[in-house]
Amino acid sequence: MAKTSDKILSNKENLQVLYEDNHIIIVNKRAGDIVQGDKTGDKPLSDVVKNYIKDKYNKPGNVYLGVVHRLDRPTTGVVLFAKTSKALPRLNKLFADKKTQKTYWALVKQEPPKTEDTLIHWLKKNPKNNKSTAYPNEIPKGKKAVLHYQVIKKLDSYYLLEVTLETGRHHQIRVQLASMGCPIKGDLKYGFDRSNKDASISLHARNLQFTHPVSNNFIDVTAPLPKDPVWDACLK
Repeated sequence: MAKTSDKILSNKENLQVLYEDNHIIIVNKRAGDIVQGDKTGDKPLSDVVKNYIKDKYNKPGNVYLGVVHRLDRPTTGVVLFAKTSKALPRLNKLFADKKTQKTYWALVKQEPPKTEDTLIHWLKKNPKNNKSTAYPNEIPKGKKAVLHYQVIKKLDSYYLLEVTLETGRHHQIRVQLASMGCPIKGDLKYGFDRSNKDASISLHARNLQFTHPVSNNFIDVTAPLPKDPVWDACLK
C-alpha cells in the first residue's frame, strides 16, 4: 500500500485548472481525488473546486457546482464541472447524446494482440467488491461495452495505448484491457502485479472536446500527464 505521504491530493491552492469561464470549469484530476462525495467521507474534488471558486471570486454563501461526469479514484486527467444551473442540463445532454470526444492514455506492460482494435464485451458489476467482470458474449443483466484502442508508443518496458469509448461502463477501460491480457500499470484490482507508489493506476483522461453548451465555441482541452518517469518517457 502507498503511504499517505506519497499521495498529493488536490486542494484550492494546487488545483490544476485547465479551462474556466462563467459557465464551466475543467480541471486536471490527481490520483486519489474522488470526483464526488462517497461513503468514505473523504473531501471530494467537487468541494475543492467550490472552495477555489469561492476564494477566487470572493463569493458569499454557497457556490453552485454541477458534477457532469466522473473518473475512478486512482485515475488522473480531465474532469469537467458546470458552474451554472443553465450549463449543467445542457452538458448532461451532450454526454448522454455522445456529443463529447474523450481520449484516454493507458500504460500496459504486456504487448497487445494487435496494434489497434475494437473490444466488445458485456460487463457485469459486483457491488460487493466494486469490480466488473467482462464476458465475450451477451449475458443476463450484462451491459454492452465498446472501446477502441491503438498503440501509439513502445517504451522500454511498457506500451502506451490511446483509448476512446463508445460506451461508459463501470471500470470499462480497466476491465476490457485486462481481458485482452493487458492490465493497466498499477491496477492490482484487474491483475497488474504491483502497485504504483502513489496508489494510482496509469490511466489518464488525456483530452476532452465538445461544443460549449452556452457560447457554442469549440472546447479542446488536454490534461498534462502526472509527474512520473514512465509518463515522462511517453512524451520523448
